[in-house]
Amino acid sequence: MAVTGSHIMAEEHQLQVLMARQPVYTKSQDVVAFELLFRDADGRFVEGLKDDEATLGVLLGTYSSIARCGSVRSLPCFLKVTDSFLLNNDLPELPRQNFVLELLGHSNITPALVERVKELARQGYRLALADYDPRDPKFAPLLNVVHVLKLDIQLLGLDNIPPLLQQLRPYQLELLADKVETQDEFRRCLEMGFALYMGYFLSKPEAVKGKKITGNKVVLLQILSELQRPNATAQSIEQIALQDPALTYRILRVVNSAAFNLKREISSLSHAITLLGIEQVKRWVLLFLSAADKDKPDELTRNMLTRGRMCELLAEMMGRDEPINHFIVGLLSQLDALLNMEMTDLLDQVPLQQNMKAALLERTGSCGELLRQVELYERGQFDQLSRALDAPYYEVAYRHSLNWAQQVLQAMQAE
Repeated sequence: MAVTGSHIMAEEHQLQVLMARQPVYTKSQDVVAFELLFRDADGRFVEGLKDDEATLGVLLGTYSSIARCGSVRSLPCFLKVTDSFLLNNDLPELPRQNFVLELLGHSNITPALVERVKELARQGYRLALADYDPRDPKFAPLLNVVHVLKLDIQLLGLDNIPPLLQQLRPYQLELLADKVETQDEFRRCLEMGFALYMGYFLSKPEAVKGKKITGNKVVLLQILSELQRPNATAQSIEQIALQDPALTYRILRVVNSAAFNLKREISSLSHAITLLGIEQVKRWVLLFLSAADKDKPDELTRNMLTRGRMCELLAEMMGRDEPINHFIVGLLSQLDALLNMEMTDLLDQVPLQQNMKAALLERTGSCGELLRQVELYERGQFDQLSRALDAPYYEVAYRHSLNWAQQVLQAMQAE
């Protein structure tokens, strides 16, 4: 890979905030929006956006964009806002179509706040209410004003939700099931009729006992196995790849994409190995191992790509050995969800070094430690980061990884 961590820090604008994003899904598991996880240097939410055009520009560029069917489009961002922020009328000039303003459950819901929220709705802002508690009457005045209501299914309990949905029906709200952690919870919420979903259910495998890796993934594993052999040659690797010519063609298309910044076109796998080395080919084989099948949403692959690249960049920035291994561990850390296999069963079939397997199973060693850091960052748990680097390094690494994943996914999706 041509672009290293030090190059990225030199080229990218460094923000004084930490930002991550979490997808908002539809019933068909398509991403329709992102919730923005945001902290400025003082640990505050949206206040850090005021008078900071650079942050807003990055937010509207990288953080709201998504690659789909080979093209890039912008999606709305849910932005958490405090009651004091709203009442002080300090809202920066936000493009209304790009943001959903999300009120927090611990807001002090006064008549003045309700009036302010109504005014924002009249101005064309879409509004969401989080942390709704049906037992607390303070929320009632907002139910006729907001457009989206987030229900924390862990807090409310799935069995208590059907009667609650009956009570909410007259308000004609768009209901969002929040903290959906498993595929079974997703199915139950789907049956209840929720329109939108948030949570980590995509990352959880529905393990099928005794399942074996099949299809073109078998060819990829054979190539991966050959890549590990000390006396492997460019020709021996290409011979295996040619069992699946369509797959070979797709790998070369990604290799030649903008994400790899190559100066000349690469025409065959053996050419790629000769020019760039076995380690780089290993990366592309793994990219295709992580590509979603038709029954899995692209968001899972996007997250795997982002996670792998961020692990690698942090390893480079911290001067760790073998950044490529950090990439591999980050990328494969959700392969169990992609293939619906237990990670232990999966690793029995994937040829990897023992320390990398330990990183995936137990989060140990350098690879496991940085994978854990990236997982914390993805979830917006910024206060738990080890801070081995200054805060802007984490944000730049994450932002670059989102862009990189988007370029790779576009190349993988292109016909």
